[in-house]
Amino acid sequence: MKKFAKRALGALLAIVALLQLTNPARTNPPVLPGHDLLASNAPPAEIATTLRNACYDCHSHEARWPWYSRVAPVSWFVVHDVNDARRRLNFSDWPNDDPRRAARKLRSMADAISSGEMPLSTYASMHEAARLSVAQREQLAKWATDVADRLQPSSPDKPQP
Repeated sequence: MKKFAKRALGALLAIVALLQLTNPARTNPPVLPGHDLLASNAPPAEIATTLRNACYDCHSHEARWPWYSRVAPVSWFVVHDVNDARRRLNFSDWPNDDPRRAARKLRSMADAISSGEMPLSTYASMHEAARLSVAQREQLAKWATDVADRLQPSSPDKPQP
């Protein structure tokens, strides 16, 4: 039985070592000047800090890749999550030239923050700065909604016939 356990452990270690050859690319494409949310909308310093601490690692091209993002199979999930987050909302590729689209993104962001959907609990559990207080959530959601309203005021309700 000891011989089998040693072989099984050896095989498992070999598999884990081979998995390290399959790590996906961790990319941070260049951020074009003037295309970033913080550059184009210049929020108050407290909002900018909250965005950087709680959002930018996944929703920008300025991700700080932690050590575990280099260890398969965890790296597969981390890279997938960052790529998916960037696809959904990317602060480094902000639609400055399309106020309606920017307003929609800001409103969606405010909803996700207010509801507690964002930042993801799995991310916040490993990143203390991303654990937002109720006050921080309210402040960030209010800022996003206010900017969205400036970009595209909400249309009044249609009159009832």
